[in-house]
Amino acid sequence: MSIQQAVNSAPDKSERRFVIRIKAGVYQEIVRIPPSKTNLMFVGDGMGKTVITGSMRVPSLPGVPTTYGSATVAVNADGFVARDITFENAAGPGSQQAVALRVDSDLSAFYSCAFLGHQDTLYTHTLRQFYRNCRIEGTVDFIFGNSAAIFDNCLILVRPRQINSNKGSSNPVTAQGRTDPAEPTGFVFHNCTINGTEEYTRQFYANPKIYKAYLGRPWKMYSRAIIINSYLGELISPEGWMPWIGDFALDTLYYGEYQNFGPGAKVSGRMPWSNQIPEINVGMYSARSFIQGDEWLPDTIN
Repeated sequence: MSIQQAVNSAPDKSERRFVIRIKAGVYQEIVRIPPSKTNLMFVGDGMGKTVITGSMRVPSLPGVPTTYGSATVAVNADGFVARDITFENAAGPGSQQAVALRVDSDLSAFYSCAFLGHQDTLYTHTLRQFYRNCRIEGTVDFIFGNSAAIFDNCLILVRPRQINSNKGSSNPVTAQGRTDPAEPTGFVFHNCTINGTEEYTRQFYANPKIYKAYLGRPWKMYSRAIIINSYLGELISPEGWMPWIGDFALDTLYYGEYQNFGPGAKVSGRMPWSNQIPEINVGMYSARSFIQGDEWLPDTIN
């Protein structure tokens, strides 16, 4: 039975958790979880052991030439949980947008999962999401979307845009897409590590002047991203953040940092339109406050 067949066999509109156990192996398939499959859970045998992989990408998709449609796994049902699984889009560094996982699932959570891709790896499209002890790799805008998402103790690694390139590159990690100041959305990173893969680090140290990594750039007008108590590697540019194009959204975005550490965490060179969060405001970015985690993640956040 394929993973998709198992999803199709799950009960519709379930109010109880329904678990699909996915044994170790590489599963080359495209998986779609429709809105009716609520409270579904994928459990694998471990990050790197249970791998769901595809290679759809923009603009080569037949009939669906969109970033949204390129996902290897797409979740549209509320209450989805995954544990100990790798989600991969193997389209390669020369490709354009190629999503490993897209999530339109309120109250969704991911534990000890890996998300591997290049441009646009993890599409946290909408609603409340929680990621803990996960590994996320990509090149450009590889954590993006307009969800309210908490990333706790995650390893976030920049990959090379081109193998053995002497041209250099600019690699923004996030592209958050909040379109209205009233939206309760944004990305919050707690106790994470933001660094480079071995391949990227090797290229960076060979020529640090032409390899630049950034914490994020504003995809939409009210983009919001927060980095708290996290390690920032040397590859993070002193500016910290980069514009999208020109001065777009620079007066309306909110990019904030609080008590980060590591060689990339020095704040003296940060862009003037980014912020150092006052201590009194840090609590509003906890899982309890930002995604109401005490209501649906009590065992996780307590």
